[in-house]
Amino acid sequence: MERRRLGRTGLEVSLCCLGTMTFGEQNTEAEGHAQLDRARAAGVNFLDAAELYPIPPKPETQGRTEEIIGTWLKSRGGRAETIVATKAAGRTTAMEWLRDPPGPAELSRAQLREAVEGSLRRLQTDYIDLYQLHWPDRPISQFGANPTIYRRPEPALEHSIRETLEALCELQREGKIRHVGLSNESAWGVMRFLAESQAWDLPRVASIQNAYNLLNRTFECGLAEIALREDVGLLAYSPLAQGYLTGKYRDGARPAGARKTLFNRLQRYETPGAEAAISAYVDLAGEIGLSPAHLALKFAATRPFVTSVIIGATNLEQLEHDLAAFDAPWSTETEERVDAIHLLRTNPCP
Repeated sequence: MERRRLGRTGLEVSLCCLGTMTFGEQNTEAEGHAQLDRARAAGVNFLDAAELYPIPPKPETQGRTEEIIGTWLKSRGGRAETIVATKAAGRTTAMEWLRDPPGPAELSRAQLREAVEGSLRRLQTDYIDLYQLHWPDRPISQFGANPTIYRRPEPALEHSIRETLEALCELQREGKIRHVGLSNESAWGVMRFLAESQAWDLPRVASIQNAYNLLNRTFECGLAEIALREDVGLLAYSPLAQGYLTGKYRDGARPAGARKTLFNRLQRYETPGAEAAISAYVDLAGEIGLSPAHLALKFAATRPFVTSVIIGATNLEQLEHDLAAFDAPWSTETEERVDAIHLLRTNPCP
């Protein structure tokens, strides 16, 4: 498995990162451990989680994902060779059960400390390699909306980026986190974090975890240049558009056990223009002899601004298929045909 440098940290992470948000909901502890074992055997040294997981978020399951990773780390060993990433929830009033006592989540000094210590306890580790801000503390227009249309957000109280970095700096000096990253962030946000870290000698962000796939290439419009010039590489989540780019939901199909069938949460991939774009990419995969999943995953893996591609699976068969995508062929002709569809279908999904 190819490895790439994580920002300016000196860490080398596998091009494939195992996403774990199904652990504790769609996957049992035993199933999660089996996935972690298979990923490690394939050369994957990078795991991504969040204090919020599993998805869909619920108070009765919150934290189970990290707990499953924790029992695996304890039973299997190899902590020093495993790069563990997790995330702190940004500002929200929708999940007040995340905090004790209950209340709105925010990226304040006190809440970041609470979140980190909770994750450390569940993960059964002394440190987190990459600690990410799951979404910004400030209101933003593109999160959960079509990323090609700017909607002016309502003003809201927020903690300054400097204050958030100062809180992370304290945790870093205590050895509880090694490096920091962003998620669901804008170009302005990344540059402000970089400016504040340089001005005040605070932790420098190493990565940005945003949605990136054939249906949403908006990262390329501004963030890609920042990723390359500033060494803040993309950790691409949802490279399969939560399964839509595999073709399994085509023509209204609802496979048993699939996330859409179970939870009906995937409306971001049911926007105007999405169905036609999905069909075009699935058809292209068939024409060039790739599975639709391999086309989508290899596309993400071949971008120069991508540090790692986050995959998720609910069974070992899916995981095996996804891992094989990183050895799939990619040609100039394939690139040109993907771009031809993109120029016609653009970015229909957030």
